[in-house]
Amino acid sequence: MYIVITASPNSDGLTAACGKAALDGVKQAGGQAELYDIKALEPCRVCGNGWGSCRDTSKCVIGDVLPELQAKLRECQGVFLVTPVYFGQPAERMKYFLDRFRRCEAFNHEGSAASGKQFDLIAAAGGSGNGTATCLTEMESWCRAVGAIAQERIGVTRFNREPALKLIEDAAARMVKGEYFTRF
Repeated sequence: MYIVITASPNSDGLTAACGKAALDGVKQAGGQAELYDIKALEPCRVCGNGWGSCRDTSKCVIGDVLPELQAKLRECQGVFLVTPVYFGQPAERMKYFLDRFRRCEAFNHEGSAASGKQFDLIAAAGGSGNGTATCLTEMESWCRAVGAIAQERIGVTRFNREPALKLIEDAAARMVKGEYFTRF
């Protein structure tokens, strides 16, 4: 099972098309995938002395989809993080996920749910198309913090939309077929 996590407020936009391309690539290679659109995810509350219970229990006090995503990531074979680019960074909802997941999993006594998992990172910039590189760098840094293996880093703009969607499908198929390195 593969997980596609998207964070776009626009269900018909470029980011949604990127998520669909990842799903299609997984399915074309014979894999199964689930899509999680994290529109309703809340930001970290920075509980207690700045850590709250997340550092000790690996659980967040906010009752939303994060615990389900933690469980799914622990079980899955690979993940696709697909975000719009806002001001050179992941969308706020994606940042909420990245921040809260990292707080819960970076010190998890059982090991991070993302540890050793392959991640394809996809940044979709509308408008000018600027900011994909810095957005992807931020997501790659997150991967290192939670022990994930960043594989593809794909910047998508309205100018390269069609070839980039094909690249996402191809990358997803390669992940399913095991054509990525798992460690160097």
